[in-house]
Amino acid sequence: MDKKQAFIVGCGYVGRRLARQLNKDQTLYGLVRSTSSLKTLRALRIEPIVLDLDLLTKRDLAPVWYRDSQVFYFAPPPSDGESETRLHRFLNALAARPKVLIYLSTTGVYGNLHGALADESRPVNPQTNRAHRRVSAEHITRIWCNENAVRRVVLRVPAIYGPGRLPLERLRSGEPVIHEAEAPIVNRIHVDDLVQACIAAAHSEDARGIYNVSDGNSYTMTTYLQRLAELANLAPPPQVPLDAAQLACTAEYLSYLDESRRISNERMRTELGVQLKYADLDAGIRASLAEEAAHAARRKSKTSE
Repeated sequence: MDKKQAFIVGCGYVGRRLARQLNKDQTLYGLVRSTSSLKTLRALRIEPIVLDLDLLTKRDLAPVWYRDSQVFYFAPPPSDGESETRLHRFLNALAARPKVLIYLSTTGVYGNLHGALADESRPVNPQTNRAHRRVSAEHITRIWCNENAVRRVVLRVPAIYGPGRLPLERLRSGEPVIHEAEAPIVNRIHVDDLVQACIAAAHSEDARGIYNVSDGNSYTMTTYLQRLAELANLAPPPQVPLDAAQLACTAEYLSYLDESRRISNERMRTELGVQLKYADLDAGIRASLAEEAAHAARRKSKTSE
């Protein structure tokens, strides 16, 4: 029985960054929905498993699933409804009990706090269907893990940024932002610090329950985009009043304007022992820009060969 198996369910942006940091003696499996990323996953020593989580059965997982594996569940919920039926199907399809389940949730479960601070003791108050689905998922993992004696860790994550995840095209297009005084408070985490939290949660036998994952900074989205523009040598985004944003901004951007909160990361730091690499926003942006530039240079070099 191999106790050094790790399964990354939804092996996309975060899962691939995680794979680079997991122990080299672990056998890594990545569950993905399409075949488009198979070459990339194998280059990261991830054995891809192509499965549709909405159609999953125990027969699909039985050939590769081992007892006492680490499971990192990063797959998104279904795009509609208030229940996380996809996660429920996955857990019921497991052929053997894992050692630990790490589930990536969202700080959106707290709802609109009008700028107040949220630690893990604050009751959830989801105000969108996507947040309701995350609350449903947390509930499902709690019941399933209790019934099957599986250690469970839920990481509530705000907006994730990092190389390849910077809104540079938005800045180049000149899309406006809300006036600083009217903009809601937002929270972020650099992808590599999120990976640190995932690994700490998996390796610490004492890690259980819910942890907020954040860089500890609370600022407006306007501040974030202004800092990114300056560090990327781009024009700062124009600012408009909140009422004008209804016509000038995208629907996705507008959907986040109704919620404002500050996220405490004290439990993550003290109990998981995560030492943030990018507690400073500017440092995280600079590192992300540098990695993007290096990646672009490598691509250019390969093209010219």
